[in-house]
Amino acid sequence: MAKQPKALKMLTHGQVWAALDRLAERAGLSPSGLARRAGLDPTTFNKSKRITADGHERWPSTESLAKALSATGSPMETFVRLIADHGHDVQSVPLLALSQAAGSGHFDARGRPAGRGWNEVALPTPGEDHAFALEISGDALKPAYRDGDVIVVSPATPIRRGDRVVVKTAAGEVLIRELKRRSARTIELASLDGDGSDQALASDDVEWMARIVWTRQ
Repeated sequence: MAKQPKALKMLTHGQVWAALDRLAERAGLSPSGLARRAGLDPTTFNKSKRITADGHERWPSTESLAKALSATGSPMETFVRLIADHGHDVQSVPLLALSQAAGSGHFDARGRPAGRGWNEVALPTPGEDHAFALEISGDALKPAYRDGDVIVVSPATPIRRGDRVVVKTAAGEVLIRELKRRSARTIELASLDGDGSDQALASDDVEWMARIVWTRQ
């Protein structure tokens, strides 16, 4: 006999949106990717759309929810179970738009999330201390990453040659590259856009570097 979902005592705004995030994650999509697949405006499920300008909670419409379930081939029972099981098998990590990452005050000296401006996103448990997520905007990193993709970055994970990394420079730039070579004085990085260009930075010019451990597209 199939296991029944836990009874829901009260349906909350946070539970519904968390369930939508988990629905997208199960399909290997970001919230914006799920919206696109459902034929909706890509921003329909974005964090910024969940609270109105005057601070009121905005709930997903039944139409958008129905389209999301259809796009993922999921019955309503699955969505109810995702609500009831909220908090299991996933972990919320800090989320910041890549376009904001170069701003001051978002990271500490070791590349860990700090300060204000962060949202949260529910992801499969990364199992990494101080992991955070960045949402890609624009097409500058294609074909490696597309607009709306979410990358999970782990400052605590060892970095090896060939790993994709996020680099914060002393000049304030935030770069997404592949590590080619690292010495005591120099860090060599390869571009991800397929043009074959390399970049060498003095170690003293790098504030921190962290490995990309997971991607949701």
